[in-house]
Amino acid sequence: MTGEVKVFDRTEDLIRNSAEKIVSIAQESIQNRGQFAWCLSGGSTPKEVYSMLAALPLKEKIDWGKTHIFWGDERSVVRTHPDSNFRMAKESLLDAVGIPPSNIHRVASEEDPMLAAQQYEDDIREFFGISDGTFPEFDLILLGMGDDGHTASLFPDTEALKVKDRLVVDNFVKKLNTHRITFTFPMINRARNVLFIISGSVKSKMIKQVLANTEAPKTLPSQLVQPKPGSLFWFLDKDAAADLT
Repeated sequence: MTGEVKVFDRTEDLIRNSAEKIVSIAQESIQNRGQFAWCLSGGSTPKEVYSMLAALPLKEKIDWGKTHIFWGDERSVVRTHPDSNFRMAKESLLDAVGIPPSNIHRVASEEDPMLAAQQYEDDIREFFGISDGTFPEFDLILLGMGDDGHTASLFPDTEALKVKDRLVVDNFVKKLNTHRITFTFPMINRARNVLFIISGSVKSKMIKQVLANTEAPKTLPSQLVQPKPGSLFWFLDKDAAADLT
């Protein structure tokens, strides 16, 4: 399943349409289930989307008191570190929208990464009221993609790709010589909606590998995002989609 692919002529159009899609899913989730459980991603393009959501008119179209924020991956750094995904979202979105602090569910990234992953899994289970062996259904998981095909912190040839029974794991990424805390594929693939937001020509060759050959074995991390029965969306700017035919 490739999902729904949309290509926008300008990066500005990609950002605006992504923000409007998030608003639409938020409103539908709150109307139908009373809350919006949203998982954020890092990256420069999502940051621009967050900034648009933090400004009028979109800021007022989401009930932030009924919105709960999570992260699909985090760097093993303190919350104030420039590389922190939490810090980026806090500065670009959360500080501006008046969301209750209790609705912000961050990774304890200052802790040992293995401990932080287990704590985050426990926090998620408590929030959704689920036991071991079951997976929650996020209303929306936002994802990006690296030029190596990684998504969240699920990098090629890392141990986290094999995990079947955990929500969150500590993943050592050898090529970066660092630990990352990341959602697993079983966790991501239970979401009601998964939205990839990707821009830039540096991603175009990998986009072609991920999306163009649907019959080939799926080996790249981004190809393994297959939410069932949820919906999968790929929002791309023209540069990222340049190698698609």
